[in-house]
Amino acid sequence: MFTIDHLGIAVKSLASAKAIYEKLGLSVSPEETVEAEKVRLVMVPVGESRLELLEPTCEDSVIARFLAKRGEGLHHVCLRVPDLPAAVARLKQDGVRLVAEEIKIGAGGHRYVFVHPASTGGVLLELVDSAH
Repeated sequence: MFTIDHLGIAVKSLASAKAIYEKLGLSVSPEETVEAEKVRLVMVPVGESRLELLEPTCEDSVIARFLAKRGEGLHHVCLRVPDLPAAVARLKQDGVRLVAEEIKIGAGGHRYVFVHPASTGGVLLELVDSAH
């Protein structure tokens, strides 16, 4: 079954961004750094899904470049898929453009891949394995 895992939101400051969710009474996960993506993040559970607040750890990270170009806001939509390797193989076979060809390990040990916005109507789409 496919579900929305999280919505990724690019922010300049995690401390400032998470404050509104805490004021609403939502729990916020401890901060985690994903060195490979050069981001620091927190997860905010909301019902069956989560909000992922992403702060760059350096000026040359993808999130830093996104913030410089577009400002704070929605960065990506993440779907949980039943079989990530099979989904990636099917997309590649159909000529769908991926940001990177290999499945990576991200926050919380999740395996993930990004589908390029050119193949999704302008939305950066992340796919994560539901097995984790």
